[in-house]
Amino acid sequence: MSHTAHIRSHRKPRRSASSLAMRAGVAGGVLGTLAVAGAAGSASAAEPVTQTLELPTLTADLAAQAAQSADATQQAAANYQLQAERDAAAAKAAKQAKADLADAKKKAEAKKKAEEAAARQEAAARASRSTARTTLAASGSGSTAASTSTSTSSSTATGSAAAVVSFVKSQLGKAYVSGATGPSAYDCSGLVQTAFKQVGVSLPRVSQDQSTAGTQVSLSNLQPGDILYWGSAGSAYHVAVYVGGGMFVGAQNPSDGVAEHPLSYDEPTGAVRVL
Repeated sequence: MSHTAHIRSHRKPRRSASSLAMRAGVAGGVLGTLAVAGAAGSASAAEPVTQTLELPTLTADLAAQAAQSADATQQAAANYQLQAERDAAAAKAAKQAKADLADAKKKAEAKKKAEEAAARQEAAARASRSTARTTLAASGSGSTAASTSTSTSSSTATGSAAAVVSFVKSQLGKAYVSGATGPSAYDCSGLVQTAFKQVGVSLPRVSQDQSTAGTQVSLSNLQPGDILYWGSAGSAYHVAVYVGGGMFVGAQNPSDGVAEHPLSYDEPTGAVRVL
């Protein structure tokens, strides 16, 4: 027996295959677990990065959409306001057109009534003149009136009378307007007053006063420039100027205007001589 037989060998015992396989399996499991945990950790760490990158993009898109919506709303409001203004303007124009039409109708009716009134007035004046002539004829003045055309047909105007005659003839065709004294329109006394003003003679404005403004003359002794009147002296309702040759010029009525007529057209009831 060797002297070393009682001493244990220090050589490590051999490991069995089953022990090695177990250890390898444990190590693999641990490494697998670590790998899974690492992968999970990596995925978990990457996720916030992705969200952090997408959030600004999403916020910018929302801001752009909000701005577009605000612009669209503002444009729609502007369009509504413009349409409202157009509707209001159209309504105002229609209202004004309606008012203008009504005013035009009123004016037309007033003009028609005025013309009818003038026609009635002229008819009444003619009837009154006929009555006056009948009265004069009954008092013996008829024969004098009958000889008027013979005694005055050859008379001619001279001096201031010629200027008066020339003026009234130059106004032929102008309009008759009540109260007018020229230059584009006259009433009967306005024409006479303006004619005599040309030669420096100031006459009263109305026919009643003009019929007594000068010396009364008979219708058989008329001279150019004499003032003819219809009605009685002091209350005459119409005047004109005798222009010679059995003719007179006067602002008759709205229909005739300033016109020339023979004495037989509407014989006057009297005359005055101013010149």
